[in-house]
Amino acid sequence: MNLASCSVQLRSLARQRVWLNRVGRQFTTSTPNHKQQLVILGSGWGGYPLLRGVDKKRWDVTVISPTNTFNFTPLLAGCAVGTLEFRCAVESVRKYTPQVTAYQAWCDAVDFKRKTLTCMPATPPLSFEKSSAPLVDKTTIQTEFPGTGTPFTLKYDKLVIAVGAYSQTFNVPGVKEHAHFLKDVRDARSIRTRILECFEQANQPIRSDVQRRNLLHFCIVGGGPTGVEFAAELHDLLHTEIEQHYPTLARMAKITLYDVAPHILGSFDKSLATYAEEKFGRDGIDIKTMHHVERVETDKLFVKEQGEVPFGLLVWSTGLAPNPLIQSIQSVQRHEKTQSLLTNKHLNVIMEDGKVDPDVWAIGDAAIIKTAVLPATAQVANQKARYLSKKLNRIVRDKEHTEPFEFFNQGSLAYIGDWKAIYDRSSAETGIKARETGRVAWLLWRSAYFTMTLSLRNKILVPTYWFLNWIFGRDLTRF
Repeated sequence: MNLASCSVQLRSLARQRVWLNRVGRQFTTSTPNHKQQLVILGSGWGGYPLLRGVDKKRWDVTVISPTNTFNFTPLLAGCAVGTLEFRCAVESVRKYTPQVTAYQAWCDAVDFKRKTLTCMPATPPLSFEKSSAPLVDKTTIQTEFPGTGTPFTLKYDKLVIAVGAYSQTFNVPGVKEHAHFLKDVRDARSIRTRILECFEQANQPIRSDVQRRNLLHFCIVGGGPTGVEFAAELHDLLHTEIEQHYPTLARMAKITLYDVAPHILGSFDKSLATYAEEKFGRDGIDIKTMHHVERVETDKLFVKEQGEVPFGLLVWSTGLAPNPLIQSIQSVQRHEKTQSLLTNKHLNVIMEDGKVDPDVWAIGDAAIIKTAVLPATAQVANQKARYLSKKLNRIVRDKEHTEPFEFFNQGSLAYIGDWKAIYDRSSAETGIKARETGRVAWLLWRSAYFTMTLSLRNKILVPTYWFLNWIFGRDLTRF
């Protein structure tokens, strides 16, 4: 091969190399350098379904929550008395969304202009960490750790605020120190332990009958669905396993339900609320409406209309209080009564100047649509999460999503004991308006909660434990 032919081949190879480089450059420029950062605050009924539904292949998803679980709140009352085991009411954040970055932390501040979040770890501090976060009040904060006190900062491109709400105490002295709440699986566990503890304490031979009756007085403050369902589950426990194992003490046990309203279950149709009240009356559950708790002390509460009332267990379920993060966020519009963030029909947060932030959404108990105030229920939060996941999946594909959020009322359910429940869809704007009571409503109640459980694991566990406890009874072991 002569020199001329070699030079021709070299020039040909050089031209091919230049062409390949151009093709390679054209190919790489059409591929995005990085995915947009989507941050979700909270892993409750708003945050967790959104976390599962959003496209993790196109979004770089980060979730910040003080717990690494999702609590299936409708089943907590059953867990608190042993009808179900605690694992049935929780779902792991990481197990079913492995592509997601999850931090067990609180978000303390949001900077909308810089698109940054200031967060505090919700894990116990290490030995070399001297500083500690200030202790939080004893409400349902979904973690037992006050945090390390060492904050960190995260950036976001899109933000979803779904931090939920805390239990409302109305600043009644002593509630946070002496009452139990029922919004977290840890709450259910502590209530279950306390119920069995009351019977073991009352069973000691050194107790007088007066002391026994005081220990076995179970007080519930709040006549909404949570308080009513817990009263019903507790009644079932007292008249089955407790009656079998503590026959003498079971006759001394008493359940009292307090509420400031004229009737319990105020969100239900009046006829259904009356049905529940009459059922509770026949069961011996004492309903005291229009009663006001003034303060709570160790083993006793003070009621304005009644005076001093001793108790062995007090469960407080009187509504929702705003999350501290929601209270700290500035330059946004809030609902006058609940202080929740106001959003438009597309769930975008409305700023103080009336404009919406196109990169920030708020769902769940932390937010209210300005033009359509909906109840703070799991049903509403879940539907908002599903709507927003579809919206975000279209946004990341550069497609328009102009449809506003529309709530479909599936009805309200409440268990009232003895395999009976109430179902209310009388206020629905579309579809069949229905009301059901008794066993039919109970079948609807159980089938609804069974189908709503998110994981296949819990879809198997929940009916399995229902069946096992029906055959063998509840486990009264205290550990």
